[in-house]
Formats: sequence, structure tokens, C-alpha cells
Amino acid sequence: MPKRQRLNDEQIRTRASLLIRLKNLDDDKSWHDFFETYWKLIYRVARQVSLTDAEAQDVVQETMVHLAKKMPAFNYDPAIGSFKSWLLIKVRWASIEQLRKRGRFQADAATSDETHTRLIDNVPDPVSLVPEQVWEEQWKNHLLEMATTNIQSRVHPRSYQLYDYYVNKGWPTDKITVAFGVSVEVVHTAKHRVMMMIAQEVKRLERVHQ
Repeated sequence: MPKRQRLNDEQIRTRASLLIRLKNLDDDKSWHDFFETYWKLIYRVARQVSLTDAEAQDVVQETMVHLAKKMPAFNYDPAIGSFKSWLLIKVRWASIEQLRKRGRFQADAATSDETHTRLIDNVPDPVSLVPEQVWEEQWKNHLLEMATTNIQSRVHPRSYQLYDYYVNKGWPTDKITVAFGVSVEVVHTAKHRVMMMIAQEVKRLERVHQ
């Protein structure tokens, strides 16, 4: 079997296994892990489309409730679409519902039916509210954050610290060598090693969560 076909088959099995576990609504650990994996992504997307903190939290809750209701009957079929796309649809509709609620609240504070109609009609369609590029950008950032967190727990604390100060905090090499008492070669080695591990972890997470 060609290498690419073997990889695709492995990706399908990995994603299917992840979703099958969620069919059991009593599997608290799997659902807790799922929530911890995705809630920040959903929240950030909701905030990016101008929902308030409270509204974004409601989007997270409503998305999770809807998924819990639909998951027992959900059948993962990569030929139809990815889980990532399916999740995007749920987030879009949950966000739209928050805007509708906001419109109803504003209309209740007004006195005319015309105001009510205008506010509701101004709610955008789901696709325009959360465009594909917004979702993709947040998805990539989310995977990078998860990958970085995972790798941080696997490497020596000093190696990650050198990488963090060099890459994330932007310290110059000479400042790091003096502060940590290491050579330039050690700094560059730590940076290269951690970056490679994070890149590999991002690829693994893409296979699992696509």
C-alpha cells in the first residue's frame, strides 16, 4: 500500500476513534478532555466575531450541548466532510443564536415593531459571520498552542526556557547566554530542538483533530 494511503487510513482511524468515544455520554473523561481541547477555540472564534464575553461563553455551552445531543447518532464519514467542518457549522449557528437573542433584547427595550424587525433582519447569515479564513486561522493557532503545551511537558525545563526566551520573549542571544550561563551553541540547539518537536506535534494533532 502506498505510504500516502497508509497515512490517510491512519488519520481516519484516529479521528473515528476519538469521535466514537464521545458517543457514550456517560464517558465523563472523554467529554472532559473534549471540552478542554476545544472550548478555547470556540470561545476565541465567538469573541473574534464581536460577541461579548458572556455571549461567547454561551456559544461554548450551546455548542457543547448541541454536540452532546447529536453525537450518539453521529457517524464519522470523511467522504462527506471533516469533523473540523462539522464543528464550524455548530459554532456558526450558536453564534447566530446569540445575535438573535441580542436583537430580541434590544427590541424589547424599544417600542416599535419596526425596530424589532430591523434588528432581527440585520443578523448576518452563518457563513458571513464566521468565514472560513477566520476559522482556519483560529484552528491553526489552537493547534500550535496545544502542541507547545504538550512539548513543554516533554522536554527538559532548561531547554524549553531557552527556547521561550529566544523565540517568544525575543531576547537576543548574548543576553540569554549571560542570564543562563550557557553558550550560543546551547541556545541555538535548544531552539532548534524544541521548534522541531512542536512542528511534529502540530502535524500529529492535525491528524487527530482534522
